[in-house]
Amino acid sequence: MIMNMQSKVLIFLDNDEKPYGEFVAPINFELDTRKLVDGDHVLKIVSKDPSGKEGLRKIPFVVRNGPSVAVEGISENDVVDGIVPIMINAYSKGDQKIFLIEGSETPRSIPAWVWALVIGFVGWAIFYAVTSMNMTLRK
Repeated sequence: MIMNMQSKVLIFLDNDEKPYGEFVAPINFELDTRKLVDGDHVLKIVSKDPSGKEGLRKIPFVVRNGPSVAVEGISENDVVDGIVPIMINAYSKGDQKIFLIEGSETPRSIPAWVWALVIGFVGWAIFYAVTSMNMTLRK
């Protein structure tokens, strides 16, 4: 009797009792995430060598095939009061054969550090202009 000297690999998805696939090592396969719901998943790989010993590896991953949601104006666990302006944008990757520009980026407000930089530059420019005019008037 000839014994198979290659390891066998069983691939499980999440907590399924039935394997996603059973293969002889080495293998290459494609996991189609379009068939999975968005959220947390675990790929569990069980290998069995010819002598019967098992190895196990679990790989957690997150599927996000649906439209992406971007929120500006409120973050997780924020403490807020009064009226809070919130901007929400949802956009998809499309069919990945064409790129849609409209709606593919989330508009954002200008950060406070940019305003501080602009105000500082304008203040310096006014100071420079006033001191330069004073020097030209003194001559």
